[in-house]
Amino acid sequence: MPPIDPAWLERAFALAEKGRFSTSPNPMVGAVVVSRGRVVGEAFHRRAGEPHAEILALRRAGRAAKGADLYVTLEPCSHEGRTPPCAPAVAASGVRRVVAASIDPNPKVSGRGLAALRRAGVGVVLAPAAWRRRAAEQNERFRTWVMDGRPFVLAKWAESLDGKTAEASGRSRWITGEAARRRAMELREEYDAILVGAGTVDADDPLLTRRLGRNRSTEQWRIVVDGRLRVSEKARLFRSPGRRLVVTAAPLTHPKVARLAARGVEVWSLPAGASGSKRVDLRRLVSELGAREVTGLMVEGGAETLWGFFAADLVDRTAVFLAPRVLGGRQAPGGVGGRGFALERTPTLRDVRVEPLGPDWLLTGRVERPDRPGHTK
Repeated sequence: MPPIDPAWLERAFALAEKGRFSTSPNPMVGAVVVSRGRVVGEAFHRRAGEPHAEILALRRAGRAAKGADLYVTLEPCSHEGRTPPCAPAVAASGVRRVVAASIDPNPKVSGRGLAALRRAGVGVVLAPAAWRRRAAEQNERFRTWVMDGRPFVLAKWAESLDGKTAEASGRSRWITGEAARRRAMELREEYDAILVGAGTVDADDPLLTRRLGRNRSTEQWRIVVDGRLRVSEKARLFRSPGRRLVVTAAPLTHPKVARLAARGVEVWSLPAGASGSKRVDLRRLVSELGAREVTGLMVEGGAETLWGFFAADLVDRTAVFLAPRVLGGRQAPGGVGGRGFALERTPTLRDVRVEPLGPDWLLTGRVERPDRPGHTK
């Protein structure tokens, strides 16, 4: 067999990216059929319920698939889901070899698709480690959801150079410039759910909507965590259409529940700890969202809500928009509140990237905790 051609893997990844805003709860997948050094069929997975990338690429290749190589970013599936399994169709197409960038993390597949192809006489090659890491990151939301049963959590906030998210008076519009705010809106398009605390609703009265029109395939959840159920039912997000959810520690017999329900707002009661607790059980919340096929949750604040997710070890990635200005003020809020971590127990970031956005920057990284597997100082 000839060596793997990285150009075709690169093309498959670029194709997969086209599904970034539309495939949830499915993964992004790109596929390229190559015969005698040229592409004879290629495709990407568009949305759940539609044909997978391999099937579309092979259909476009037709008879030219016989004896060709199939480059794919994710192992062909071997189980019946919304669509039939891909591995049998790949074997029947006559391709001589499948080059997969990664094994499917779904326990229902996880190597079974590649094993089925080998049994059918198809050559199978798993891409080198660097490509596998890239594939894992591309589908980090899907991987977390399918392996842990909860959505991948992105913690997002904007702050000044000295770590302030607002003036001491509470005014925060706008710390960052237009390019940074547009990039934040782009992130919203990727995530199934946007979450804030009741304090953010009271202070900013946000809509929490998608506004760029890139994601027209998945339903957006707009969630407010409100332990004491103090948020006003007249808030703008409750007066706009769509799926809106308030999660509280108060009982469902609270009179405000009926008033929210009258506006079409769902209310979940998820108290943490002992009876009478005013805190929401965040671990149960993400589990409940995962059961409803929410693969990505973007937490936008405020500081106490962000602290709750960090303290519960639920944050997987950060997106911090940093403005080159100094606000100062002893009473000015910071990005994350709460009681704080001991220095030796702080979450740290790995694979940190800095993206310039006009005068501002976006700093992103995967969150690593000392007690998580693989942590190194």
